[in-house]
Amino acid sequence: MSTVEFDSSLLGTKDHWDQRYSDELAHFYDSGLEGEVWFGEEPVVKMVEWASKHVPSTARPNVLDVGMGNGHLLFAMVEAGYDASGLTGIDYSQGSVDLSTAIAKQRDEDGDEERTYADVTFAVCDFLDPESPISPPRAESTSDGVWDLVLDKGTFDAISLMDKDARGVAPLDKYVPRVAGLLRPGGHFLITSCNFTEDELTQKVATQGSGLEYKGSIPYKKFTFGGKSGSSYATVAFQKQSASLG
Repeated sequence: MSTVEFDSSLLGTKDHWDQRYSDELAHFYDSGLEGEVWFGEEPVVKMVEWASKHVPSTARPNVLDVGMGNGHLLFAMVEAGYDASGLTGIDYSQGSVDLSTAIAKQRDEDGDEERTYADVTFAVCDFLDPESPISPPRAESTSDGVWDLVLDKGTFDAISLMDKDARGVAPLDKYVPRVAGLLRPGGHFLITSCNFTEDELTQKVATQGSGLEYKGSIPYKKFTFGGKSGSSYATVAFQKQSASLG
């Protein structure tokens, strides 16, 4: 296991994100601006390109975005040809759901009939609470073991900044087991982080008990500082072992 830990931060609190999305929703209604794209556009483009190659839209996959923010990544999936009815975004902030829903409605009003952003499902869910439900996709009767692709762009980072609970357990320790439980055998988990390197993410996700295997990473432009080389982001893909391998 990686020993990387971060001090708790305001970015790891629900109050911060509730206020942020409340402000962004007000700005959206005033100006039509959809809000900040977390990490910028490059990781979004690269994640959608990776998904198009490994979990193509033609397969009509069930896709879950954990901590969808303003929904931008899922909207990019719709633009890439994914069936919106198979896309779900969850966030523990009601403000995130309200913002994403408002943006989807406006995009449909401004766009053409080929894309239906409002068919994307947005719902409140405390991902770290196993009792917090996730709506089953399409005709599925459960949300466990039915997702073909789980996405994360910055949520893992935010969770790493949360306080430990009364027993000293880091919230991040609850994250990987839930991801693994949601994926169907052979399903993929694609994560982008600015706090963790590729090796650190692999150590945290591809553990012996998770059933998730490292499948590769997405390259970014590297920079050198102080004699060390690195990238601003790390995007890493994992796959859930099939039943025959588990």
